[in-house]
Amino acid sequence: VQLQASGGGLVQPGGSLRLSCTVSGRTDLAYTITWFRQAPGKEREFIAARGRSIFYADSVKGRFTISRDNAKNTVYLQMNSLKPEDTGIYSCAAGRGMYETRSHARAAHNYDHWGQGTQVTVSS
Repeated sequence: VQLQASGGGLVQPGGSLRLSCTVSGRTDLAYTITWFRQAPGKEREFIAARGRSIFYADSVKGRFTISRDNAKNTVYLQMNSLKPEDTGIYSCAAGRGMYETRSHARAAHNYDHWGQGTQVTVSS
């Protein structure tokens, strides 16, 4: 399976962006699709996952929403009330199966397929 992330850009604090992760290849199989981000000088961080359930990092809960359009093979990340600390490269990843726990979904080593990432910069 291949993933293509898009939708990043420059936005002011308090603004919104919607990221897209388009999945191609074996879309007939069940995958958990997850967003991670990496800020400069920091480790990769789990953001949101859509598996058996939906899971969010505490830092984005209430501000970000992950959704899936099966007809378009696309997973979206709607990001509202953006903060400067949300700045980073956002990547989507796919793991085989529908993950059932947050601890499993947030671990990057559980994902075999990664998109190239899209830059999000929150700055005035």
